Amino acid sequence: MSLPNHTTFCERYGVRPGAAVDLSTIDPNDTGEFKSLKEASKSLKKLRKKLRKYQDRFYAWNQKSLLIVLQAMDTAGKDGTIKHVMRGVNPQGVTVTSFKVPTPEEYAHDYLWRIHKAVPKKGMIGIFNRSHYEDVLVVRVHNYVPQNVWSRRYEQINSFEQHLAENDVVILKFYLHISLDEQARRLQARLDNPDKRWKFSKGDLKERKLWDDYMAAYTDAIQKCSTQHAPWYIIPSNNKWYRNYVVAQVIVETLKNMDPQYPDPEEGLEDIVVV
Repeated sequence: MSLPNHTTFCERYGVRPGAAVDLSTIDPNDTGEFKSLKEASKSLKKLRKKLRKYQDRFYAWNQKSLLIVLQAMDTAGKDGTIKHVMRGVNPQGVTVTSFKVPTPEEYAHDYLWRIHKAVPKKGMIGIFNRSHYEDVLVVRVHNYVPQNVWSRRYEQINSFEQHLAENDVVILKFYLHISLDEQARRLQARLDNPDKRWKFSKGDLKERKLWDDYMAAYTDAIQKCSTQHAPWYIIPSNNKWYRNYVVAQVIVETLKNMDPQYPDPEEGLEDIVVV
């Protein structure tokens, strides 16, 4: 599959710095040039092979780290994206951190303290399931802190991410975009499946009532914090298979552009024979 005018997936789904964002105009049902799950599955399988190759080089290269941030409304598929996109990569080279309600120790520090601790070291791919953006999303929607506090955090986050980028952390931020109707269908599916009912919380229904508030919060977060050094990508996610494919494409394109190489071997190995 090829994109028109040689457009990359990074360009197609990335938010340009300073660009206006209107989530209501972005179709969460978009499947690009794919017509079927079967077609996309074949392409994703090929992408995973490329990802494994680049990850192996990236780990050995040990010059940069890659931070992948996943943000989304409930049921959009943060866990599923990790499971399906990263399938088959070397687990020694990947860390996954899920950010839930802060612990008492975390509350005793600034909101970025727990985030910085989890940033991957060189050679590693780190995945954040939720992130520091919760502090301009759920914190804002539920009025956990005053507006004059959370409104300053966009600039703080941009400065923090710039600091990371200047210290060899490559950052990719994905917003998994689903519709309100699709969320309802997925929540109902959890209720109807005894094996998935544990994932359902009555609180999910309360959060649904705040959908418009969350959309406003996400819009501001993406619009104010998509930068050259830490871009946001808006991923159509009503179709899980396309969501997985686009995320994998952006990661592979990013690693390819970094061009990680295996380190030069130690000198004087040419004549060694192991007996």
